Amino acid sequence: MRYMLIMEAPESMAMGGPDAPPADEVFEAMGRYNTDLVEAGVLLAADGLTPSSDGFVVTHDGEAPTVTDGPFTEAKELIAGFWILEVASRAEAVQWARRCPIGPGVRLQVRRIAEMADLEDIAPAEVLDAEATLRRRVAEREQV
Repeated sequence: MRYMLIMEAPESMAMGGPDAPPADEVFEAMGRYNTDLVEAGVLLAADGLTPSSDGFVVTHDGEAPTVTDGPFTEAKELIAGFWILEVASRAEAVQWARRCPIGPGVRLQVRRIAEMADLEDIAPAEVLDAEATLRRRVAEREQV
């Protein structure tokens, strides 16, 4: 099963944010954590995100979508980075999340990523078939 670890932090802590950049020890601790994830064979993806001033929000409140550029000043915490892990159980996801070297003012939200089986009793068969076809196409593209 796959889990996403979502690091939430104040905007001021974002890469390139107004506060001082993280100390070398923070980068080293994250590097060790990421290395442990890779060596355990559970890491599928991981990245940090730039400040919200580089981003935008799309809303669908009317007939046409509206695009609003960042920064997202209304949010106390923003997504600062993420990991996607493939583990055998929720308990293993909890163990890895507890090891993540987040500091004060940072929160780690952990969510299980929905699998096709989760949708079998919800979505129509043709939607599931179309989704399975899309996933196969993506997998083939990744193998090239």
